[in-house]
Amino acid sequence: MAYVAPTRIPRPSLNALRAFEATARLRSFGAAAEELSVTHGAVSRHIRSLEDTLGVMLLMRNAHSTEPTPEGARLAEGLSRAFNLIQASVEQVKPGPLILSCSESIMMYWLLPRLAQFHDRYPDIKVSFNMNHGHVDFARDNVSVAIRINTIEPPRDIVPIELVPEWIGPVCTPEYMRSSSLRIPADLARVRLLATKTRPQAWQEWCDASGQAGVQPVIAEAFEHFYLLIQAAKCGLGVANVPRMLVRDELRSGALVAPFGFVPGPHHLVLWVAPHMAGRHQADALVAWLKQELDAAEGAA
Repeated sequence: MAYVAPTRIPRPSLNALRAFEATARLRSFGAAAEELSVTHGAVSRHIRSLEDTLGVMLLMRNAHSTEPTPEGARLAEGLSRAFNLIQASVEQVKPGPLILSCSESIMMYWLLPRLAQFHDRYPDIKVSFNMNHGHVDFARDNVSVAIRINTIEPPRDIVPIELVPEWIGPVCTPEYMRSSSLRIPADLARVRLLATKTRPQAWQEWCDASGQAGVQPVIAEAFEHFYLLIQAAKCGLGVANVPRMLVRDELRSGALVAPFGFVPGPHHLVLWVAPHMAGRHQADALVAWLKQELDAAEGAA
């Protein structure tokens, strides 16, 4: 009997797999093309080639969105894990600075004033920054450590390192406090309350945490970020409710006052450490320093 060689199934190209995974994740050919630094047409050709090779439709295309089929969703999930593992493996052996992710407000008001101390203690550890306060893809964004609040769902395989609770309270300028005769919490009902769109429930959370059930906060103006909110309060536009850690320098200088002090809020800070950085000396040193500084500044009333 003559030997019949088994039919070889063509292997999908790595570029095609990468183009498909990015398109399925981002739900957009254009966004995938931008992420991969190729043309929209190149992404489309790669995915069409992959579908021809596998003999199955992977994406449902229409004028408004791109959604993976059930088969495409399964493939995309596996590819995402595989590409993240590849990236993590590369990062484990590639020298380079640590990348710390935190919000712009924490960076401006808490981290930058202390960064020289870190450099003095660890002159050989280089740190770069990723300005973000939401979800993180450690492999894709190349982040080493992230500072977050505990309400944000951590990435898969991440065990959050719990830090200090947030102390929260109303702040305003001394002039605004005098001109508005702000003496007791009930007086907040007749002043301009300022808020941030990133924490829309901050005033209600303070009322609950401080036992001010009778205060019904009505927001007069909301800003995109805490650093804009703090600046608005410093300009005398009203009373802002903010984490204490962001206004320590303003309180110390007298630019702002806290008429009713601060109370522990419902949130606490956490650290996320990228899996590929676990056990690395540089990452361990950064985590230990962040924990020490936060505990010293915010761990008590």
